[in-house]
Amino acid sequence: MQIVVLPGDGIGPEITAATTGVLRVASERFQLNLRLEEHAIGHASLQQFGTTVRPELLDMVRAADGLILGPTATFDFKDEARGEINPSRYFRKNLDLFANIRPARTYAGRPGRLGDFDLVVVRENTEGFYADRNMEEGNGELLVTSDVVISLRRITRLCCERIAHAACRLAMKRRKHLTIVHKANVLKIGDGMFLDICREAASTYPGLEVDDVLVDAMMAHVVRNPASFDVIVATNMFGDILSDLTAELSGSLGLGGSLNVGDRHAMAQAAHGSAPDIAGQDVANPVSLILSTALLLAWHGERSGAVRYEEAACAIEEAVATAIAQGRATRDIGGTLGTEAMGAAVAELLHRKIEA
Repeated sequence: MQIVVLPGDGIGPEITAATTGVLRVASERFQLNLRLEEHAIGHASLQQFGTTVRPELLDMVRAADGLILGPTATFDFKDEARGEINPSRYFRKNLDLFANIRPARTYAGRPGRLGDFDLVVVRENTEGFYADRNMEEGNGELLVTSDVVISLRRITRLCCERIAHAACRLAMKRRKHLTIVHKANVLKIGDGMFLDICREAASTYPGLEVDDVLVDAMMAHVVRNPASFDVIVATNMFGDILSDLTAELSGSLGLGGSLNVGDRHAMAQAAHGSAPDIAGQDVANPVSLILSTALLLAWHGERSGAVRYEEAACAIEEAVATAIAQGRATRDIGGTLGTEAMGAAVAELLHRKIEA
């Protein structure tokens, strides 16, 4: 399996190094023959090549079996004419990565703030309130006058249908419970269509329990009782905000894995940002990116029929859970280790299995 690795900005290189260390041990244990091809992106690429994303990277990623994207300083990149391209948006749009899968769960040894839970947010990834990906060319935000901005939101039947079915398929593999999050009482046409399509899609999956919740009420419900949810499907911005909340409720945003999936490609990406305020201090939690790469391995295994990749993904998740239960973790989740040491702890737990 060939994987393009783009470390990114801020804490990106640190958590990426910890993650690739885990991947190399997993590759040895499960005979995955992983080939990791690393390239600069973000500020490092802008300084070296005059652009945050070199055009040739897209062809490299398309030819590979997967992509790992470290956090990038997306807020810094405002002018594409000067090479300041948002890497996350660039790959999501050009690879048509329409589903953002974001699990959130609690771990033994690190009690959740609201009890134990295990849920997944399935977020539509290519349209909605994200105006930077709603147009064939240019941006969906319009400066009408110096004091008036109009932001265009796009909702399409195709995107609603495919995210609905992605969420339904995942729910059928889990506890067969799907929650549709929307704001159809106000966004009557756009979210109304999203809700209707999700309901219609869900009706074709026998035994699937379906409910729907307004997004503002959902924020209260998920804080009150996150264990009552299994798979949650939402449009782009609602899913983004909700998945950050559920990750933090599990103990830390640093525990939130994230996989961006399309019909042919997938990108592992930490759910958090580049955190420049703690960059270079060896304190960042690498678990989000480690779990994201486990999701990437599982996706490749399911797609290719090679079970060993799914077994490797499960083993990585188990090693992370064991490390947290043993207190071998970063400070944000109650441990005392640095970024490098926590990555090494997860890798060591995987390596012990090799020796056994």
